Amino acid sequence: MTDRSALDAVSPLDGRYARYTEPLVPFASEGALMRARVRVEVEYVLALSDLEATPLEIDPNVSVSLRGLYEDFDAEDARRIKRIETEGTDDRPATNHDVKAVEYFVRDALVEQGLDEATPWVHFALTSEDVNNLAQRLLVRGAVEEVLLPALADVRDALAEMAREHGDLPMLARTHGQPATPTTFGKEMAVYASRLGQAMGRVREATDALAGKLAGASGTYAAHHVAYPEIDWQSFAREYVADFGLEHVPLTTQVNPCDDLAALFDALRGVNDVLLDLDRDAWLYVSDRYLGQEATEGETGSSTMPHKVNPIDFENSEGNLSKANSDLSFLADYVTTSRLQRDLSDSTVKRNVGAALAHCLLGYVKTADGLAKVVPNERVMREDLESSPEIIGEAVQTILRREGHEDAYERVKDLTRGRDVRIEDFRDLFEDLDVDPATRGELLALAPEGYTGLADELADDLE
Repeated sequence: MTDRSALDAVSPLDGRYARYTEPLVPFASEGALMRARVRVEVEYVLALSDLEATPLEIDPNVSVSLRGLYEDFDAEDARRIKRIETEGTDDRPATNHDVKAVEYFVRDALVEQGLDEATPWVHFALTSEDVNNLAQRLLVRGAVEEVLLPALADVRDALAEMAREHGDLPMLARTHGQPATPTTFGKEMAVYASRLGQAMGRVREATDALAGKLAGASGTYAAHHVAYPEIDWQSFAREYVADFGLEHVPLTTQVNPCDDLAALFDALRGVNDVLLDLDRDAWLYVSDRYLGQEATEGETGSSTMPHKVNPIDFENSEGNLSKANSDLSFLADYVTTSRLQRDLSDSTVKRNVGAALAHCLLGYVKTADGLAKVVPNERVMREDLESSPEIIGEAVQTILRREGHEDAYERVKDLTRGRDVRIEDFRDLFEDLDVDPATRGELLALAPEGYTGLADELADDLE
């Protein structure tokens, strides 16, 4: 093991962006995986000691001490496991196997506590995948619940606040990039807050459905059964896995099929798609000057153009979320396949789950940073509305339809489509219409800034 600075990091996740990805270290690092594996091994020994059929007995006080192996796991413990794997010890050659190194670490700890008779029960009848699949899910669940979802909640809360604060701020909408029926800035933020909330719900559901296996080298409990055929190993495995808060997968090969992880990765992609849409819209709103940006003291926007205040947070988020989605798609496809009963290609691939989650986290943080810096530019929004009077054409033809005018759409189309229209042109049309005074007054009162329907109510109704 080597100690390198952030400047020597191969990945920007541990280099340039290390301060942002730091919250994921307890869930995505090699040391975190070691600790989770120790937890699985220790709890397995304790579960075996509870079986009447096994001669293993562990005093409750010793159980507390054993759990301290993972509860108090620190950097020195991680280095010790790494030495067992790569260098060996005075009485044992290097394992060149990471899970075996964890097994020896736990066995050595038992000896140190005077429990030599318990050492044969460490990793008893297990295959490495029995340990790894449980450890990995404990880490993924922690990363999502304790880091990613709180970061997403910050984004959603910011959107909800903007929705309520600016629910009645009229803004020109654009469909196909062209001026369209007005909306309000708050209502548009409410759309994203709602979508993000629903996508977060799907992530929670997928996280709650994470599932583990404990069935041996080919998923048949063969080693367990041959040693103690009288034990109901399926029930044992079901209870053992459930004690970790995971669902149990009863039918597997050597590997957990990982359909649960694929579902979670897909759910995270759904979240990221919502935020990518938001990032790109926010970028366009900044470009159109609908959103102003607060300049950061001392910050440089461009190396050559001193005036620039660039939407770098939204751009950074877009890049990281796109990278995350690429990784998540690859992971979802790859981890669900294995040649026959087992091949090892998934092992190295699964080591990159933390990197995918880190790119997610970077995207969430940067979107939140971007939202914190923007302020709606009401003057520009209103000027745009006033310069686009043609957008009331929808309202005009709809009112005329209500009054029985069969050619309403066509008359407004002839007036507006592909033409530079003024509000006076509409008023001239209204004067020529065969309508009652009340309807004429209704038409004359139409203005782009007031044609926002129920947008303000929709923003206020955000749950």
